[in-house]
Amino acid sequence: MLLKILVVGAVLIGGMAAIKQGTVLRDAGLLSSCSAVTVNGKADPTVMSCSKGKLDGFPNLTSKACTLTSLRANRQVWRCAAPVVSSQSPTG
Repeated sequence: MLLKILVVGAVLIGGMAAIKQGTVLRDAGLLSSCSAVTVNGKADPTVMSCSKGKLDGFPNLTSKACTLTSLRANRQVWRCAAPVVSSQSPTG
């Protein structure tokens, strides 16, 4: 009985950690995601291609000094003045 409780607890804690990290929701298409566009065989960190999430829609990169250059049904392309950091981990 105690073993079942520990296993269920470990599974719940693992699931909560995966959801908090966001990769599970992003891989399922529920959250939006952006990636650097490849130009001439090299990734250009100043051009971002973003996909729409079912829960949060398209990301807004205007706060990162980016301008929207292309808009399609499922994808947006942003041009940024400086490279955009891909991780959104807190700093403090």
